[in-house]
Amino acid sequence: MGSIPTWARVYVVCVVLAAVACLAPLPTLHAPWWIVAVLAALYAGCERIPFPHSPKGAAARVAERGAPRGLGTFLPVLLAGAFLLPPPAAALVALPGALLARVEQRPRWLRRVWRAAQLAVAVWAASRVHWALGGRDAVALPHFPYALVPAGAAVLTFCVVLTALDGGILALAERVPVRGAWRGLFSRSLASVAVHGLAGLMMAVLWRSPYGPVAALLVLLPMYVSCWAFAQYHRERAAHQATIRALVQAVDIKDGYTRGHSERVGQASMMIARELGMDDERVEVLRFAGILHDVGKLGVPTRLLRKDGPLTPEERRIIELHPEYGHEMVRGIGFLGEARSAILHHHERIDGSGYPYGLVGRQIPEFARVVAVADAFDAMTSTRSYRRARPVPVALEELERCAGAQFDPGMVRALVRALNRHGWHPAVTSGVYPPSPEFSTSLEQGGPPSPVSSRTGENPTDKDLSPTRTTSARPLGAEDCGTDRDSTDVDPPSSGVVGRGRS
Repeated sequence: MGSIPTWARVYVVCVVLAAVACLAPLPTLHAPWWIVAVLAALYAGCERIPFPHSPKGAAARVAERGAPRGLGTFLPVLLAGAFLLPPPAAALVALPGALLARVEQRPRWLRRVWRAAQLAVAVWAASRVHWALGGRDAVALPHFPYALVPAGAAVLTFCVVLTALDGGILALAERVPVRGAWRGLFSRSLASVAVHGLAGLMMAVLWRSPYGPVAALLVLLPMYVSCWAFAQYHRERAAHQATIRALVQAVDIKDGYTRGHSERVGQASMMIARELGMDDERVEVLRFAGILHDVGKLGVPTRLLRKDGPLTPEERRIIELHPEYGHEMVRGIGFLGEARSAILHHHERIDGSGYPYGLVGRQIPEFARVVAVADAFDAMTSTRSYRRARPVPVALEELERCAGAQFDPGMVRALVRALNRHGWHPAVTSGVYPPSPEFSTSLEQGGPPSPVSSRTGENPTDKDLSPTRTTSARPLGAEDCGTDRDSTDVDPPSSGVVGRGRS
């Protein structure tokens, strides 16, 4: 409990005292205790019932860790109690199940007490509103659709109380900024709580009907199936994440000096996507695109990726195949969707001089145009073995200068707006290079980086920027933006700009 901040502990104690106050009238309350016992036992059982396990195996174990293991907080039973019982008795229904629930994180007992108190207060408030609006009579008698009004108000109250208490614990225990602690909690919770509320209302109506409690319990069967399907979705999602992590890890091992680059490109791509107003599903797929944009380097000989000297024209042509290699590798991964086109086309240029197909302007897929900007931005702002990082403002100036020729101006503007609003706080740091293919975070052997130019941040003696590498169809000296060594369109140092390397 030492890791829990003092104010968070005080907050938990206050919520527990509020729950005790809600339960205080129980000794003098006249309630159908057998209903309380049945619902409490049912809710406790739902907290403990596991879902069927997936087939055994490494991938299955990874997926299981990211998926719900059981029904968890099964709200239809709690809300049925709010519709059927007086407020103190309804609050009591939540206690046994919450105190016996599975808890993965420590301190377990404190988390159980917190969840029990939170649910007790929320159920009490929902029942209080339901009964105040005459919901008890509406459930007992065939008063539809009038019964939906007090039930809807009760569900809304339940959701408001839950999210209000959740926001408080996030601010105090997780140290989430106060302005953001409650942001989005209610809107994300309302839809699922409303669906569970309808199921709870159906249970309450059937319970009071001639069909009795047995018919009411049958409502839980389709809810169990829906929760199982939701858990399967989470397992699939966790498996997707594991697949992507494995691919990125393989790329990092093979081309260690760009370790963390893929994750940062994914982060920058998400920032651009949100600034463009993409929906959450496309934002997530675009993050995958940013993370996997260089997966094709797995098909490039390691000796070329780690070569210190200039590349020959033949070696350069081999490295330029990495987008096509990457596209072939992920072609069969259905959940990547539009990300596959970004992996294939992220080295295309707006003016048509990119590769592999020389697409022009809007012919380049939207995701590829986003990833191209994110890729170049991270390359310029990351310290590499052959040069130091540029400051973010300098990198943005370079992107703006090249907008319209190499990059989509709209994507560059979106990145600038996103960085002005949120700043750049990459989750993965750069500047660490492995001395061998093994996992290592020590600095690359061979001493510190060479001196850098005060004007461009470039190493003017970098072999990778040698004019002998310029074998593209563009005239020698054509200015090229973006600074990732992974790219292969390289201009001579005399041009005063940073050429693209082997990204």
